[in-house]
Amino acid sequence: MDISQKQKDGQEARNLKAVLFDMDGVLFDSMPNHVKAWCGAVEQFGLHMTPQEVYMNEGRTGCGTVDMLAMRTWGRRATAEEIEEIYRVKSALFNTLPEAAPMPYARVLLDNVRARGLRIVLVTGSGQRSLLERLEHAFPGCFHADLMVTAFDVRHGKPNPEPYLIGLDKAGVNASEAMVVENAPLGVQAGHAAGIYTLALNTGPLPDAVLWDSGADCVLPSMQAFAEQADRFLA
Repeated sequence: MDISQKQKDGQEARNLKAVLFDMDGVLFDSMPNHVKAWCGAVEQFGLHMTPQEVYMNEGRTGCGTVDMLAMRTWGRRATAEEIEEIYRVKSALFNTLPEAAPMPYARVLLDNVRARGLRIVLVTGSGQRSLLERLEHAFPGCFHADLMVTAFDVRHGKPNPEPYLIGLDKAGVNASEAMVVENAPLGVQAGHAAGIYTLALNTGPLPDAVLWDSGADCVLPSMQAFAEQADRFLA
C-alpha cells in the first residue's frame, strides 16, 4: 500500500468526534528545554542521556525515563527516592529556562477544531505543572481539566496505550471516532496501540522514517502544515 492510500484509508475509517493532542513539541515548542533539563539533571547523578535520546523517549513518564537510565548505567531499577530527587532536579532546571513559546499555528488549528464542535483532549506524559498551567493562557477556552490526561493520571506511560485509552474514556468516544496528534515515536506507538488514527508532526530532529516505523498514519513537517490542511483531516 503506498503512503497516499494509507492516509486515505485511515481518514475514511473515522467518524471524527475528538482530537487528542500531545503537548510538548505539539502545542508548545518546549522540547529544546526538556533536552537541556534532562541532560543536565541526569549528569549530576552519574547518568548520561543524549539529546536524541530525549526526543526518542519523549512521552515516557519521568519515573520510566529515570528507570531506563538507571538500568543501563547501574544495572538496577532506580529507587523511589532516586526517581523523586532526579525528577526534582530536572524540573528545577526546566523552570530556570526561558518560557517555551506556543507552537506556531497551534492556536489557529485549535480554534478550527473547536469551531467544528470536536472535543479537544490533552494527553501528555508531562508532569511539569508550570507548563500545564500555561495552556489556558496560551489557548484560552480550548482545554478543560476533565479532558486532560497527564503523568499523574496513568500507571503506564507512553508507549503503553493507557494514556490514550484514558483520553478516549474521558472524551466519551471510541477509537474510530478520534485522532491523535503526536510528535514523538513513543507517543505515536501509544496512539497506534490504542487503535486511533495517529497524525505525527515532525517538529524535532528525528527522521520521518522513525515516526512512520512507530505506526504513524500520516507524517507532516509542522503544526502549520496541519493547520493549512485541516479540512483534509478534520472533515
